[in-house]
Amino acid sequence: MKVSLTDICDFQGGTQPPKDEWIDQPAQGYVRMLQIRDFTQSDKNYIEYVKDTGKLKTCIEDDILIGRYGASIGKILTGLAGAYNVAIVKTIPDEKVVSKKYLYWYLNSQYFQRFISNVGSRAAQAGFNKNDLGAAQIPLVDKERQEEICEVLEKANKLISLRKQQLAKLDELVKARFVEMFGDEQAFNKEPLSQNVEEMFIGPFGSSLKNESFVSKENGYCMVYEQKHAIRKTMDVETRYIDKPKYEELKRFSIHGGDIIVSCRGTIGETYIVPLNAPLGIMHPSIMKIRVKDSIYNRVFFDFLLQEKLMQHEAQANGSGVKMAVTASALGKEEFIVPSIPFQNQFAAFAERVDQQKQTIQQSLEKLELMKKALMQEYFG
Repeated sequence: MKVSLTDICDFQGGTQPPKDEWIDQPAQGYVRMLQIRDFTQSDKNYIEYVKDTGKLKTCIEDDILIGRYGASIGKILTGLAGAYNVAIVKTIPDEKVVSKKYLYWYLNSQYFQRFISNVGSRAAQAGFNKNDLGAAQIPLVDKERQEEICEVLEKANKLISLRKQQLAKLDELVKARFVEMFGDEQAFNKEPLSQNVEEMFIGPFGSSLKNESFVSKENGYCMVYEQKHAIRKTMDVETRYIDKPKYEELKRFSIHGGDIIVSCRGTIGETYIVPLNAPLGIMHPSIMKIRVKDSIYNRVFFDFLLQEKLMQHEAQANGSGVKMAVTASALGKEEFIVPSIPFQNQFAAFAERVDQQKQTIQQSLEKLELMKKALMQEYFG
C-alpha cells in the first residue's frame, strides 16, 4: 500500500540567525549551527555556534533531514545534532507507523530522488516546500517488514563501503611504494620536463571547437577526448564526435594511445593514460596532452610522478584551497626526477599488479551497487 508522504511525516524548516552573531568556539548557552556542508564535509575548521534563544529549530543525531535548495536539493542528511538553517528541512515521521531508518532509505531511493528533482526543476531557483511533498507516495508496510528491509539494505551498504575501503587502501599501497622508491629526490638526476617529452600542449582554442562542431556518432570521423576521461580515468563515458573536415583542421591536436591527458579546467590536475588500443581522437580545450619519450620514462611511472608534481602545485595554492592552473609552459620548466628505466619498470610492474586487484574489486563493487539499486526499486518503486 502506498500513502502520501505527508500523511505519515511532518516537515519543519530551519532558522537563520544573523551571521554576525555566529561564533567559532563552543560556549555556554550556544548550540552548533548546522549547514549542509557540515554533513557533507569533514573539515572541522568550519564548525560554528549560535546562541540558543529557544526559537531555533533543532535536530538530534538520528533525525533525517533533507537539503532544500539549489545543488543540494534532495540530499539526505543525518548524524549531527544542533540547530539547522533554512537550507535544510527536518522530517518528523509518525514513528508508530514508519521508522526513521525506513524513511531514510525511502528518501534515498531512486523514486523519491527523481520526484524531488522534478519538483525542484519547476522553480526558478531549485527548491521545494512542504506542500510539494504531498504528491510523493511512500510504500507503507508493517514495522516488522520495514525492519527487515532496512537490515538488507544496511548489509548491502556495508559491503559496498568495504569494497570502497579496499580500493582506497590499494591506492594508498601504491602511493606508499612510490614514496619508498622515489621519495628521496636527491638520489636521482633532475631535468626540465620539456626535454623529455615529444609533445605537450593544451587543446585547441575554445572557439575552434564549439557545440556546433560536434556530430552524431554515425557521421563522426573521430572522437573528442575531454576532461571527463581524465577525471573518471576511463574510456567508458559519453563521447562526442567531429567529422573529417573538422579533424583535418585540428589534427595537430590529435590524441593517440599512450598519450597522457590532464584536466586543466574546474577539476584541475586529474590524469589518465589513454589505452594503447584507444581510437584516434582530438583534444578538447579543457585538457593538456603529454607524450613522453619512451627512452626516458615508463608511462605508468611517469603518470604517478606527474600526479605527485600536480599535488605539489595544489599544495602551493592560496588559503582559499583553489587549485592552481596547469599550463604546458610552466610544467615544461619544472624539473622532474629521471630514474633508470629498469627502476621505473619495477615500480610500474608493482602498480599494474595492484591495478589488476583493483579491477576485480571494482567489478564486485559494481555488482553490489546494481544489486542495491534493484533492491531499492523492489522496495520503493
